[in-house]
Amino acid sequence: MALILGALSRTELRRRLASGLALRTGPFVFLIRSRNEALLHGLAALYPDFPLAADDDFCDFHIRVDRVSGPRRWYRPQCNFWHDGQAPFKPLPADHAYPLLEWGMNWCIASQAQHYLMLHAAVLERNGQAVILPGDPGAGKSTLTAALALSGWRLLSDELTLIDRDDGRIVPLARPVSLKNQSIELIRAAFPHAVIGAAAHDTHKGTVAHLRPPHASVARMDDKARAAHIVFPRWRAGSPARLGRHSRADAFIHAATHGFNYSLLGRLGFELNAALIDSCQCWDFEYSCLADALATFAGLVS
Repeated sequence: MALILGALSRTELRRRLASGLALRTGPFVFLIRSRNEALLHGLAALYPDFPLAADDDFCDFHIRVDRVSGPRRWYRPQCNFWHDGQAPFKPLPADHAYPLLEWGMNWCIASQAQHYLMLHAAVLERNGQAVILPGDPGAGKSTLTAALALSGWRLLSDELTLIDRDDGRIVPLARPVSLKNQSIELIRAAFPHAVIGAAAHDTHKGTVAHLRPPHASVARMDDKARAAHIVFPRWRAGSPARLGRHSRADAFIHAATHGFNYSLLGRLGFELNAALIDSCQCWDFEYSCLADALATFAGLVS
């Protein structure tokens, strides 16, 4: 049985991070190097249930997050993300190290995992029915994703929906859910048992904190799911929870334009996207109250 990150002492976790921590997240293994203490505490808090790869396992991505050298090491310290020794991003303030790790991991997958059709959407599953949640900024996608995951739904992903090219099924990628601004306290108040990491302030997305994925979702990281619904959520102040039909043609166009590699896959991307839309009922969903939203979604897959 694979060793999990939570079984490591802080001393051992620190030692492994310094030399390379091989962390398995769904179908990918990240070899992570860092000497940043905030990043260490973030991994310990949010990834305790995740398995570590064996010494002889292949690592898909070799990454590092550390402070930059030079004067910035002392004056307004900064950190950076490296992939295979290259830095694809500009440095960020040193206290943004943990969210930089999560953003960098997403970038690695979105830019290189071309053996999947990748959509910018969350996905959860209940009663054998996977629900895909595309979301524009401010639509409330991550808030709704977090609430569903903490209410018994299986989390497959918060940011990247991976469609297997061979069978059209959804491949789980249950990593921490990114919460922003008011959503952080909203989820904390609604779910006091939720484990939410330290907040990073003044990022390009505002204040950001990450929610630990449920143990049951991580335990099923190898179990694919079949899509049944695509729901376009929209939070609107004072709105009752309302579910209405969404055009399949519009859903196809949205999935194509919000796919990370739809064009790159060419005809296969078109066929996978078409098969996905054909297999799903498509909905618009407007809400303001999380409790009403959860009841609506329970009815959707009952």
